[in-house]
Amino acid sequence: MACFQMGSCHAVPMSLFKNNRNKVCKSILDNSQESLKLGSGQLIILLEGGKDQSLYNTDVDYVFRQESYFQYMFGAKEPGCYGIVSIDVKTAQPTSVLFVPRLPEEYETWMGELLKPDQFKAMYEVDEVYYVDELEAYLEKNTPKLILTLSGVNSDSGLTMQPPEFAGKDKYVTNCDLLYPIISECRVIKSKEEIDVLRYVAKVSSDAHIKVMQFIRPGRMEYEGEAVFLHHAYAVGGCRHASYTCICGSGINSAILHYGHAGAPNNRPIQYGEMCLFDMGANYCGYAADITCSFPANGKFTEDQKFIYNAVLDARNAVMETARDGVSWVDMHKLAGKVLLERLKAGGMLSGDVDEMLEAGVSGVFQPHGLGHLIGLDVHDVGGYLPTEPRRPSEAWLSKLRFARILKAGMYVTIEPGCYFIRQLMDKAIANPQICKYINVEVFERFRNFGGVRIEDDVLITKTGVENFAIVPRTVEEIEAAMASK
Repeated sequence: MACFQMGSCHAVPMSLFKNNRNKVCKSILDNSQESLKLGSGQLIILLEGGKDQSLYNTDVDYVFRQESYFQYMFGAKEPGCYGIVSIDVKTAQPTSVLFVPRLPEEYETWMGELLKPDQFKAMYEVDEVYYVDELEAYLEKNTPKLILTLSGVNSDSGLTMQPPEFAGKDKYVTNCDLLYPIISECRVIKSKEEIDVLRYVAKVSSDAHIKVMQFIRPGRMEYEGEAVFLHHAYAVGGCRHASYTCICGSGINSAILHYGHAGAPNNRPIQYGEMCLFDMGANYCGYAADITCSFPANGKFTEDQKFIYNAVLDARNAVMETARDGVSWVDMHKLAGKVLLERLKAGGMLSGDVDEMLEAGVSGVFQPHGLGHLIGLDVHDVGGYLPTEPRRPSEAWLSKLRFARILKAGMYVTIEPGCYFIRQLMDKAIANPQICKYINVEVFERFRNFGGVRIEDDVLITKTGVENFAIVPRTVEEIEAAMASK
C-alpha cells in the first residue's frame, strides 16, 4: 500500500486521496448532472498544483507546500503538477491522471533521482501518469464534453483563486464556477482517514505544547518556546511545517491576537508573574493542528490570573458540553460570550443584566474574534460562507465569525474563546456610554497590562457531542502540576 510517511511516523494511505476524488465526483454527478445536461461522454476535472516560489529575485526557493485543493485530490508532494479526474458520465466511473514536470537531466545532479511516470503512478496510486507537456495531447485524444476548473473566493482571505491556464484551453467548453463550492463542501466533512491524520497531528502538537509549558520560565525569550515546539513537532512528529506562524505572546503581548509576525517575532523576554499565550500548530501531510495554551510564566497562577483564566475555561466548557450535530455555530459563539460575561460579572468587573450586555456587544470588548473556525488542509479551512450556507452576521460582535453554519457530524473545528485586555478596545469601551455603563472601571483598569487568555481546542463534531483532539492540561491545577514536573 502506497502512503506518505516521515520515518516511522503516521502513515497516510494514498487511498485517502482516491476516496476524496470519488467523493467529489459523486457530489458533482448528484448535484449538477441535470443542470450540466451532459447526457453521456467525458466530464473532466482539471486542477493545477502549486508552483515553486522564489525568494524575491534570488535562486533560493521557499520550502514548497502543495496547494490545498490539489493536495486533497492527489496528495502529491512535487511542485509544477497538473491533475485530471475524468468521469464517464454514463457509468460514473472516475479515472485519475497525474501530470508531472519533465525535468532536464541536469536536475538529477543537483536534486536527486528523476522518477519515471510509472514510479509516480505507484507512489500516488493514480490510474495514469504523463508529463505536463503531454496534457494537450491527452485532452485532444479524450475530447471531453466539459472541463471543470477551479476558481473561487476564499472567505477568510478575500483572495480569488484563478482558474488554470493550459495549452489548447480555447478548444474546449470550460466551467470555472461549478467546482469550487462542491469541492469546498466535500472538504468540510472529514473522512475516517482524514480524521486519523488530524488526530495524529493534534497529538504531536499537544505533546509539543506540554514540552513548551515545562520549558518556559521567567528570563526565557518567547522565541525559545517557539523553538521547543518546532523541534518536537519535526524531530518527534515528522512535521516539517507549522500550520501558521507561531504566536508566543507573554505579558501585554498575549493580548495581540496574531503576535509573532515579522515586525514582532516573539522576541520579548518573559517576565515573572506574567501570563503566556502560546498558539501553535504542527502540519503533517498538509493537515493542520491549531492549539492554544495559556499559562503563568512562573508556573503558579495569581488570583487575578485564575479569575480571567477560569472565566475563559468556563466559556470553553459550556461550548464543549453543548456543541453537536444540528447546533448553530452562531449560538455557540453567543453561549461562550454569555458565560464569559457572567463570570466577569461574578468577579466584579461588570454589573447589570448579562443578556443586555450581550446584545450591546460587551463581549466583543473582551473577545474581538469569532469562537473558532473550520480546520483541515488549511488552518482556516474552506467552506465557511458557501453560497448555500448562512451569510456572515452583520452585528459587530458577530461579524468576525469565520462561519455561521449549523454544525454537522464530521466537521472539524476549533473552539477558542478568549479574554483580552487590548488597550484601544478598553479606551473605546470606557468612552462609549452604552458599553461603559456595564463596566466597573476601577477593576477593568487593574487589568490594563494583563494581556490575555485564549484556550483553543481542535474538536470533531459528532452526532452526540464533540471529540477533543487537543490533549493538554486545561484546569489551573493541571497546568500547575504539568509545569512543576519540568
